[in-house]
Amino acid sequence: MRFGVVVFPGSNCDHDCYYVLKNVLGQDVSFVWHKETLLEKFDGIVLPGGFSYGDYLRTGAVARFSPIMEEISRYVRGGGSVLGICNGFQILLECGLLPGAMLPNSNLKFICKNVHLRVENTLSNFTHNFREGEVLKMPIAHAEGNYYVDKETLKGLEDRGQIVFRYCTPDGEVVSSANPNGSVENIAGICDQRGRVLGMMPHPERCAEGILGGVDGRKIFESWLQTVK
Repeated sequence: MRFGVVVFPGSNCDHDCYYVLKNVLGQDVSFVWHKETLLEKFDGIVLPGGFSYGDYLRTGAVARFSPIMEEISRYVRGGGSVLGICNGFQILLECGLLPGAMLPNSNLKFICKNVHLRVENTLSNFTHNFREGEVLKMPIAHAEGNYYVDKETLKGLEDRGQIVFRYCTPDGEVVSSANPNGSVENIAGICDQRGRVLGMMPHPERCAEGILGGVDGRKIFESWLQTVK
């Protein structure tokens, strides 16, 4: 398999994603500069975390107009698979590949800590190795991770099984006290209708080796490897 990790001005988690794919999972992976427009050679694309273009205007708003994003839209329409992590999720929302928007965290502070996630959908490219209701531990690091969507769109996401992860307690309870940023319905990650595009605020690349304190994130990448073609 060959993967591409997109690099925007301001990306800072690109090397982490590259490392996991290359050194932990042994895959062929390349950095892809944001001005490139040829993606056909890749089996999967990562939009990493960071602060693309300094988060000017709002998170992901400028990156959405980078030349590569038009190509990524075509790549997705052609059946390509994309993982957007943190800022990558924000960019996917801005360019319309996933529904909704990101607001500032409800406490108006940058949050960096471990959280727990409950797996809601095991049919996506990224979660078929999990069981429904499984609880994961994963780090977050963001100031604008408060996912918002209107009631009608939220119902559509729920009906179509597009909600992939919810913030929860260590025991798997989805309650307001487990919601770190105010996201509607504790949503931490969603996918497109085909399960080939995932956007998530937590960082799976930061918990892919035991030395980092956990390996729950590696399982997301392993699931992806088994489904991309």
